Amino acid sequence: FSWCGSSLKFYFLYVTHQVGGVKSVTLPESLLFVSTLDGSLHAVSKQSGDIKWTLREDPIIQVPVYLSEPGFLPDPSDGSLYVLGGKHKEGLMKLPFTIPELVQSAPCRSSDGILYTGKKQDVWFVVDPETGEKQTSLTTSSSDSICPNSRLLYIGRTEYMITMFDTKTQELRWNATYNDYSAPPYDEKQDYKMAHLVSSGDGLVVTVDRESGDVLWSQNYGSPVVGVYLYSGDSLRHAPHLSLAMETLRFLTFSSAHDQADAHSTLKWSYQFVKEQATAQTQLVPTLYVGKLDSHLYASTSLVHHGISLVPRGLTLARIEGPETSGVTVRERGECEITPSTDVRYPLGSINSKKNHWLLIGHHELPPIAHTTMLRDFPGTLQHSGEAVIPPRPHASSASPFQKVAHGNSDTNANRGGVDGRTSEKAESPAAVLPVYMTRDLLTLAVLTLLLAGWLAFALTYPTVTQQVKAQRQLEEALESRLQRMQANIQTGTVVSSDTILSTHTNLSSDSLPASSDPPPSPHTPSHSISDVMKNGSSEHNLTLEGNGEEVQVGKISFTSTEVLGHGTAGTFVFRGRFDGRHVAVKRILPECVEVAEREVQLLRESDTHPNVIRYFCTERDRLFTYIAIELCAATLQQYVEDPTCFHELNPITLLEQTMCGLSHLHSLNIVHRDLKPRNILLSVPNALGQVRAVISDFGLCKKIPDGRSSFSLRSGIPGTEGWIAPEVLRDTPENKPTAAVDVFSAGCVFYYVLSSGQHPFGDALRRQVNILSGEYLLSHFMEDIHALDLIEQMISAEAESRPSTACVLKHPFFWSPEKQLLFFQDVSDRIEKEPADSPIVVRLETAGRAVVRTNWRMHISVPLQTDLRRFRTYKGNSVRDLLRAMRNKKHHYHELPPDVQETLGELPEGFVNYFTSRFPRLLMHTHTALHMCAHERLFHPYYLPPNTQ
Repeated sequence: FSWCGSSLKFYFLYVTHQVGGVKSVTLPESLLFVSTLDGSLHAVSKQSGDIKWTLREDPIIQVPVYLSEPGFLPDPSDGSLYVLGGKHKEGLMKLPFTIPELVQSAPCRSSDGILYTGKKQDVWFVVDPETGEKQTSLTTSSSDSICPNSRLLYIGRTEYMITMFDTKTQELRWNATYNDYSAPPYDEKQDYKMAHLVSSGDGLVVTVDRESGDVLWSQNYGSPVVGVYLYSGDSLRHAPHLSLAMETLRFLTFSSAHDQADAHSTLKWSYQFVKEQATAQTQLVPTLYVGKLDSHLYASTSLVHHGISLVPRGLTLARIEGPETSGVTVRERGECEITPSTDVRYPLGSINSKKNHWLLIGHHELPPIAHTTMLRDFPGTLQHSGEAVIPPRPHASSASPFQKVAHGNSDTNANRGGVDGRTSEKAESPAAVLPVYMTRDLLTLAVLTLLLAGWLAFALTYPTVTQQVKAQRQLEEALESRLQRMQANIQTGTVVSSDTILSTHTNLSSDSLPASSDPPPSPHTPSHSISDVMKNGSSEHNLTLEGNGEEVQVGKISFTSTEVLGHGTAGTFVFRGRFDGRHVAVKRILPECVEVAEREVQLLRESDTHPNVIRYFCTERDRLFTYIAIELCAATLQQYVEDPTCFHELNPITLLEQTMCGLSHLHSLNIVHRDLKPRNILLSVPNALGQVRAVISDFGLCKKIPDGRSSFSLRSGIPGTEGWIAPEVLRDTPENKPTAAVDVFSAGCVFYYVLSSGQHPFGDALRRQVNILSGEYLLSHFMEDIHALDLIEQMISAEAESRPSTACVLKHPFFWSPEKQLLFFQDVSDRIEKEPADSPIVVRLETAGRAVVRTNWRMHISVPLQTDLRRFRTYKGNSVRDLLRAMRNKKHHYHELPPDVQETLGELPEGFVNYFTSRFPRLLMHTHTALHMCAHERLFHPYYLPPNTQ
């Protein structure tokens, strides 16, 4: 499970392409940018709030549905963390660090046995400023070319990923992803005429004139607002805005508009208050709002007036003796929702939860700062005190204009700690002061850190390094310099190889360097030392390290070092090259991975005779690397799904069938792929006839199962990619050893991914593997496509023995053409024509037949066909056999039918079959299942796998 949070850091730039260069163009000052919790960035009119365009990304936060102890709640505005539960059931508490700070400090380990790992990655979105359409994304590993445009908008985003692993329970405690788009603070010297008030519970935004207090406009954007931005000077900047409870916002706006005739009567109020409540002395209290978006919980600071009930500090769970009230509604997931202006009371028996804390959805008193020991090794460079770890946002300090509008008396509120939740928290909470014992711990840690740093500096500078290690370092520096130049000069091509599917998160420089210590020599590699290479030199090596685009020749393989097609872990690179006069992809592998490379080559040699398995050509070696020449392909299946317009002539069902043919070939050789996913299925370059093949690639994790065995062990680790791994691989129990069925499971997920245009049957990437383990999937895209639904449900079954073999999958009606479907219906009708009504075949066919024929099939066919059927014989409308008989007879006598009946039925075979299957969508699958008892008969061999081969 993970969540994505966002305190947005936008870098916007308009670019005009000219012959003479690039120049900046001013962004229209009439636009505001509103970021909402569901991941949308709305460009709206500053005068009316109307949406001009919307850029949609992943939700700002995504958190676990299951809250373990302790459970974490993120603040989507700045990445702060709140913890629920804990060892002493303390209730909600604020942690003194944020997600970016956790990532900066990782890898680290806390005193209670929690391991933290972190990762940071940047990306740029290139957007058309007129329409909001995203043109491309720019990352460290890719820079897709885009069509020239006079103006482009660049949006920068930083992604922080943190994982918490509990060494005591050997379980993943929490997994979080935080997207940080930020903008420079607003220049307070400029006089901003408007005040933006946003609702913490829904998407309402009310914009008020600061001087007059008039409501200028109000809009509801459908999801809570987490950021408001305006364009000022040369960049997007935070616009001053204030978060209030949705009831408070409606109350205050209603009050301020009360005496303005009907100027703002179009506003709709959820809660009406009497006039006496809306006085100039209205006081706002800072609170922590705990909200829920879909199944995700979040927490954010919010201001409320005294008409809103608050959950007391430290209380998240009902006392067992608490009286019941209708004001608190307990939902089925365990959360409670409180209606405004009611006392906080709790339903009886609400603590019958052993694992999870129940958390009230609503406004809580500001929690104290947690004196946590979770980061005893927190870096000294990061702020670690009771004060706000992230400084107050610019708009928070400029809250006084809101006081003037909403309250009419800013001085009174200032005496109460102000309307800023952070300021009030610091003033009211004694826990915000750092305890003395923590100060002593930090001082001790600082002294120990200095001593350790001095010792390390001495050890590193002591001249005991051998010449061989020096040479190794020189080589690494040369490699790093060369790879950096390559990264800067990479040009995106339209052709990719099997290794473009490798992780885009891999850092180019670090992953491409050899290990710092010499790896043990492999029996399959030359025994030249690093120092020998540096002394003696090699023309090939010199070209590789120092060349500027020169062609590298290693045996029969040649390539240009700047034409990089892809790269992956352990320093693997893939270049565009040539072998024996043909274009190929050249995979360059470090010596440490030579054994893996040789196993991959061996399996490729054994399996590449099949047209749907990537073709292997040659292996060459020099003193530093192993080079493998493989088939050059046009795209990955993932690229096909993400941009089908570039491959509109390809049939997705045909590609899936070819994939299964290749997988079936591997299984026939006792080879299990173990890492099947859309990025490992490639689309070949069109041949002379324009035909494209789907081919299976990347055999790095393949396993050859010895004869006489059907399963493989996991001694070398769990193979595959998270989200595509079969459940039995993760469980690894003695009674459920992984078999070739793991590939069928992955293929089922790929089927759904392709047919649903990029969706996954087990949900988004954050919860995918957990849902796989629990067997929770959703095939909502195939509620009407019964054939695809039936096949995919079988393939992704949680029980490996329930999944069909690859050969059975290829026999499934999902792949049948209209002609084959019509032949099947005809063969079935011929087979059962003389069978008595009580024969097992007919009984099986008619079982549950009413749903197939929709009670009476004659009522669902067109009038001309009904009339024609009555001319010759009588058909039973509730019989599946009679429906098949009618189809067979009309097919046999199609050319003798009246013109109006032929027009109704359509052309043979496609129109004819579609006429019946569209009216009776269950007919094909029902008939196929019923006649499975005849699979051994020669007549049905084209439609079923013989029983002895299943």
